[in-house]
Amino acid sequence: MITCPWCGTSYVAFQSNCKNCGGPLLPPTPVESQVESELPAPPPPPRAISTAYTWKLMSTDAGSIGGFVVMMVGFIFGIVGMGLTAGIITAFVGIPFAVLGLAMLVGGAGMVYWRYQEKHKIVAVLQTGQTARGQIIAVDENMAVSINNRHPWNIRYGFIYNGQNWEGSTTTLNTPGPNLQPGQATWVLYMPESPELNAIYPHP
Repeated sequence: MITCPWCGTSYVAFQSNCKNCGGPLLPPTPVESQVESELPAPPPPPRAISTAYTWKLMSTDAGSIGGFVVMMVGFIFGIVGMGLTAGIITAFVGIPFAVLGLAMLVGGAGMVYWRYQEKHKIVAVLQTGQTARGQIIAVDENMAVSINNRHPWNIRYGFIYNGQNWEGSTTTLNTPGPNLQPGQATWVLYMPESPELNAIYPHP
């Protein structure tokens, strides 16, 4: 993928000037071409991706983890609240605890269900999505979340479909290797009817 240094417009194939701003474009270097040629192309759909992979994706997703935490806290609050409500003297304290616990339990479950549906869509993309050339845009470590003393990495990427620029992102607990660094070429799988549903391949 060629990106115009003047306006940021991206092109799949090289051309001497940017169609958007008219600025000159530099041809890809031999190193970039070598990296692209080393990327294994995704197999044709349908691909053998298990639906159980959805849970692996959720294990590195901050929203899913947050939902599980809220559910656990809500469950504890609910148990404590019901215990206090059972005693007549402590009922005035137990009822608010029980109500708060129930609200957190329902809210956390709703968050987990929503994130499950989102990750399930990603698995569907990996199974049946169409292939496009893409490029890694940014790689950032999320220091606000820690899972087993590791921080998840957020990988943002872009690709072109039907003459339009599209972007996507994914998270992983694995430290991104040389092929997952900003500016590197990558493969992207997408749904033609909904290009906003996309994923990089191989999925980290």
